[in-house]
Amino acid sequence: MKINIRIPATSANLGPGFDALGLALDLWNETTITPAKEFSVQVTGEGADKLASGKSNLVVRAAQRLAERAGKSLPPFHAECVNAIPLSSGMGSSSAAILTGLLAGNALLEKRFAMEEILNLACEMEGHPDNVAAALMGGLVVSTVHEGKVLAHKIVRADRDPPLHITIVLPDFYLSTKQARAALPKKISMKNAVHNISRTALVVEAFRTGDLDLLGKAMTDKLHQPYRLKLIPGAGQAMRAAKEAGASAVALSGAGPSLIAFSSKAEAGIGESVRRAFEAAGLEARIFHLEVSSRGAEIQIR
Repeated sequence: MKINIRIPATSANLGPGFDALGLALDLWNETTITPAKEFSVQVTGEGADKLASGKSNLVVRAAQRLAERAGKSLPPFHAECVNAIPLSSGMGSSSAAILTGLLAGNALLEKRFAMEEILNLACEMEGHPDNVAAALMGGLVVSTVHEGKVLAHKIVRADRDPPLHITIVLPDFYLSTKQARAALPKKISMKNAVHNISRTALVVEAFRTGDLDLLGKAMTDKLHQPYRLKLIPGAGQAMRAAKEAGASAVALSGAGPSLIAFSSKAEAGIGESVRRAFEAAGLEARIFHLEVSSRGAEIQIR
């Protein structure tokens, strides 16, 4: 048996949709699973020099979690991972690894779980559903947890909608999820809650209709970005630079440190302007020109 699994990158929050919105991106981690005498992982591409090669790798741990839930013993396997999603980038690398492991384990155990349960298991491991839901389903996904289960809905864009071009700029700066969470306030005002609730609805509508003008007005946040931007050198200036260079909307991608900018056409100047802003703050940065992926996780068993 050979199992091929592809998982897209994702961007969560999208400004006001904190822990609720996720967007699949056309940048993929690809993994081949084959039977083996013991668990092993070979990584090329992003994270090749950092990720574990044995049982402690997140792909193996996720597969083991699913087997435990099924009450079954997981047969050992070798995972050959070709990773395009940068680690600790705000682009869903951990969600991709978790889903890879869960889908691999499910296939090895002859598909004991439906995709809804795979999503619930992924949410348990990740801690929130936004990235994993988008990576599994593709496109823009609104998700929450209802009565202990993930409730997720994919927003479908009409074929006639104008193209949406995405620029992500990733500075060479490590921001842990724990640090990013710790920066958030323990309490928020009613005014700020209303700000985010109303704008999250508008962001969803802007994506659904392809209205970039509305997206630019709605993609502002009072719950997490003001606190996290302070942790990333040059991030505030980089956001302003993206707007000045022609981006319709810009936000932190997930918890950062990368920024995600949206425009009606491919604009090389957006990424270059953001990179220069980070360089002025002493950080090198990489630019990714991407599209939305309407497809989510893919698995092929041969």
